[in-house]
Amino acid sequence: MKALPPSLEKKLQTRTNEGALRSLPDALHLTDFASNDYLGLSKSTALHKTADNLLSKRKFYGNGATGSRLITGNHSLYREAETAIAQFHNVESALIFNSGYDANIGFFSCVPQKNDVVLYDEFIHASIRDGLRLGNATAYKFKHNDLAALEKSILQHREKAQELYIVTESVFSMDGDSPDLKQLTGIAAKYSCRIVIDEAHAVGIFGTNGEGLIQHIGLEDEVFARIVTFGKAMGCHGAAVLGVKELKEYLVNFARSLIYTTGLPPHALAKISAAYSVMLQQAEARQTLFKNVTFFKAEANRLHVSNLIPSDSAIQCVVIPGNEKVRHIAMQLQEQGYSIKPILSPTVPRGQERLRFCLHSYNTQDEISGILYSLKAIL
Repeated sequence: MKALPPSLEKKLQTRTNEGALRSLPDALHLTDFASNDYLGLSKSTALHKTADNLLSKRKFYGNGATGSRLITGNHSLYREAETAIAQFHNVESALIFNSGYDANIGFFSCVPQKNDVVLYDEFIHASIRDGLRLGNATAYKFKHNDLAALEKSILQHREKAQELYIVTESVFSMDGDSPDLKQLTGIAAKYSCRIVIDEAHAVGIFGTNGEGLIQHIGLEDEVFARIVTFGKAMGCHGAAVLGVKELKEYLVNFARSLIYTTGLPPHALAKISAAYSVMLQQAEARQTLFKNVTFFKAEANRLHVSNLIPSDSAIQCVVIPGNEKVRHIAMQLQEQGYSIKPILSPTVPRGQERLRFCLHSYNTQDEISGILYSLKAIL
């Protein structure tokens, strides 16, 4: 077996020297402040039973899709799930991808064209950046949630752009904050731009039934496309692009991450459909989650925990600069029984390293107070 090339060894050593070397962690049974399972649906027996019933009624017993969706993998559960998803999100069509990464890679590599311009928030998810790199459009970042900077950039590029896309997240994964979406849609309308929103950390949480922040505010008709994912608050796996039916047809023909991969197996589609059904019963869980968010912020303020990033979502972050320092603090909290993860550079900018607290409907106030007391004692 041949050794790793020296150039790659050097890159690994650099990561080690910077305290940024990643490794795959073991699953620890600690008090959960790390997972994206905001409503606890990944462990929901109701979700599992609903999915099993869907499969048994339709006599689906296969383990795999057997091929890509364009060959043999497009079983009828896809059609049923996509129809239900589109209705739930008040949109013409939904197209399911194998993951959020696949959805963003597929969309951004093929929708913006050579003469188009994409303006994206500087903190946008890595999968969107990767998709843009694979595409032919010119892309520029703007300062995080700074709509004045965005408008200035629009004025610089609008005239030369055939289409101008604005890309952001409704809830940012590493900060938990949100842009002013009403103002954003107003700017987009003023300059005839197309808005694309990643709703990965909003779906399941915001809205009467967890429809996401865009629908919660009533802006679905102002947005060109939304990307929703199922592996977070919905407790299963996969993602979908929401838009007009012509967008779905286009993606089926040009999104390589959809065309050239095996489809999801029947049980995965049944879980997605089941999750949307079970979501309708999660009003109390969502209410409890937001009570926990309010309590966390009040406790952090009472204990004078500084450098808390302003956020009204389930993601709360305390900035602790330095990879080694934040990693060491996270390890101390883990030793006290809390599952909490440090977010290191280069995932976030150097100097913005942080502890990322993911709050859940099943966290108790005692658990929230406990981890904040422990953090304050360490700091």
